[in-house]
Amino acid sequence: MADLIAEIGVFGGSGFYSLMENAREQWVETPYGTPSDKIALGEIAGRRVAFLPRHGKDHRFPPQAINYRANLYAMKALGVQWIVGPTAAGSLAREVKPGSMVVCDQLVDRTSGRKDTFYDGPVTTHVSFADPYCPTLRPIAVDVLKSLGIETHDSGTVVVIQGPRFSTRSESKWFQSQGWEVINMTQYPEAYLARELEMCYVNIALITDYDVGLEGMPPVSHHEVIEVFNKNNERVKRAIGSIVENIPAGADCPCRHALEGARF
Repeated sequence: MADLIAEIGVFGGSGFYSLMENAREQWVETPYGTPSDKIALGEIAGRRVAFLPRHGKDHRFPPQAINYRANLYAMKALGVQWIVGPTAAGSLAREVKPGSMVVCDQLVDRTSGRKDTFYDGPVTTHVSFADPYCPTLRPIAVDVLKSLGIETHDSGTVVVIQGPRFSTRSESKWFQSQGWEVINMTQYPEAYLARELEMCYVNIALITDYDVGLEGMPPVSHHEVIEVFNKNNERVKRAIGSIVENIPAGADCPCRHALEGARF
């Protein structure tokens, strides 16, 4: 059925639980279990879009408990080829201010124990992840954010921590000393699983706070994160709508060929 397919997928982060009006909600079962919530299917700018809040609508899944494989597999099963993954994130650099947005180009994984691959055998599969984010979607996202007057950083490294706790000051100072700009809890394995399924993926990190490793910064609270995200929800939605509109229909991309040469 045409209303149960989508070309573009969007994950909603903390404080971002709805995207489209008059959308049809559908559970999508997968071999990896149930996704975080029903997937909302509808249209934006004439394009079929699937929206899923990665934590569930009531934020019942903390970062370490999200079924990332089910979420990504469900998108693939609906026909999704492009994924926009906005997230709430902290800043590790003074020049990356709260309220600004970063279109990340690199990722450092500091999580543990998460189910982070679809390929446990019997065919050994090594997928390249040198450049974690889609080279087609990233410049589109940067151009859209800047056109909307949003303070935008067109590159940055996100370090992904396990959660649900925030970092100690020493951990945060270490991350800062490495030159990394953004800290988050959900980008891994979400971005990598999209690559394993040969879907294009871009992250938009909405900076909600300065992390505690920066001199003089008070400890962050979940309340503060949600408050900043709520203030910026409409900007994020407008940006997503414009990104969807500008994704080239039928375009090829290296992400679509990630499995070529990846198997023994």
